[in-house]
Amino acid sequence: MAKSQSTFNKIEKEKKRLKKREDKQKKKEARRAEAKENPKGIQFAYVDFNGNLTNTPPDPAMREKISAENIELGIPKKEDRPEEEIVPKEGKVSFFDHSKGFGFIIDKINEEKYFVHVSGLIDDIQENDKVTFDLERGQKGMNAVNVKKV
Repeated sequence: MAKSQSTFNKIEKEKKRLKKREDKQKKKEARRAEAKENPKGIQFAYVDFNGNLTNTPPDPAMREKISAENIELGIPKKEDRPEEEIVPKEGKVSFFDHSKGFGFIIDKINEEKYFVHVSGLIDDIQENDKVTFDLERGQKGMNAVNVKKV
């Protein structure tokens, strides 16, 4: 005869699952009994003018009238934004490989490292040269373009 496939661990897991189901059913019945004893209905919570929850309704005299035209949905379009003067960033070439045609520039202000490709160069650069550059979004992050020696 073959042995039973149910092990001690399986039996214990099944007992825990049944106990959990039983506890859940008891809690459900207790909530129903409490609802029948105290039929108050839905409890309300109000939000005051500072955004805090209270149990008293807000004063209608303090209500602020907001026009629907003043509500702005989303982000303003690029044309609506004020034109910012584009100032080239300054930095130092930390690495540049002429045979492969790429390198990295470290920004002078925030010490961030930006990728630079030979196609984005205006002047020929070497390592440790001080340069000015603009940023452009590339496939893997920001790339330095229009790179000039200072």
